[in-house]
Amino acid sequence: MTDLKQLYDAIVAGDAKTARATTEQALKDGIEPLKLVMDHMAPAMGEVGRRFECNDYFVPELLLSARAMKSAMELLRPLLVASGAQPLARVAIGTVKGDLHDIGKNLVAAMLEGGGFEVIDLGVNVAPEQFVNTVREKNANVVALSALLTTTMPSMKTTIDALNQAGLRQQVKVIIGGAPITQKYADEIGADGYSDNAAEAVSLTKRCLGK
Repeated sequence: MTDLKQLYDAIVAGDAKTARATTEQALKDGIEPLKLVMDHMAPAMGEVGRRFECNDYFVPELLLSARAMKSAMELLRPLLVASGAQPLARVAIGTVKGDLHDIGKNLVAAMLEGGGFEVIDLGVNVAPEQFVNTVREKNANVVALSALLTTTMPSMKTTIDALNQAGLRQQVKVIIGGAPITQKYADEIGADGYSDNAAEAVSLTKRCLGK
């Protein structure tokens, strides 16, 4: 029987090869995909987040752990969908229009997926209309907006305004983040929450949804 602590340890250590191999073996042993995520992968990403907050881990370690988790999730995602397993919520995430930076956005997406959320990653330079369409078509519960440039920050407000105009704002929570973003700015544009790091983004999303 697979030693599932290896999966936990591999994600914490950022060892993508071992994470994937352990996941493959666990599936061959008949272990439920959802059990792997909730009992081993999500706690591992939680530990990664804790180490980041304590300054034991930094962005390079976060990136490695996110890559390891993503490697395992590539095997599990289609099985979870096929089994009808329900995620905590569905999050549409993207870097706003005019901004092409994606490292922070990718980290947040990986942490959210590791935390049990279904993530719809829209990429970079995402127009407000694309967020609106995704909420409408995919029934997203949360919209996560990222910006690294001060010049693209207004796109966050434009996106929230577009959700309002489409009559969708009341059915989604909007969280924002990125180097120039502050809680004050989040309050000014009517976002539901702000996080200054990927680890905290998971806790923020759960709080916004009352989970």
